[in-house]
Amino acid sequence: QVRLVEAVGGLVQAGGSLRLSCAASGTIFSSDAMGWYRQAPGNQRELVAVTTSGGSTNYADSVKGRFTISRDNAKNTLYLQMNSLKPEDTAVYYCNLKRSPLRGGLTYWGQGTQVTVSS
Repeated sequence: QVRLVEAVGGLVQAGGSLRLSCAASGTIFSSDAMGWYRQAPGNQRELVAVTTSGGSTNYADSVKGRFTISRDNAKNTLYLQMNSLKPEDTAVYYCNLKRSPLRGGLTYWGQGTQVTVSS
């Protein structure tokens, strides 16, 4: 079993920065992919950024160049550094872990944390 707990997000002015963190507990494998998703009111949950077991990263076009995802395997912690924030980044941000198919292929979610960017 895996538990993902996001630290509290926050309120920031447009142009500001915020760092999200997600602590993973339970059995974590280096082959697990981890990422951040977000969901704004009235919208579907969307991928923000993901980091795979090989260390590669992928970002949504809307956040490229502004957000950076990183992972500390020793601490089982996932981060999302968000710079140059815009009001449209306002959403609930969710931490995600996807187990490789060879290990069952399960997906786990955190409880979500609110990020609000004021204009």
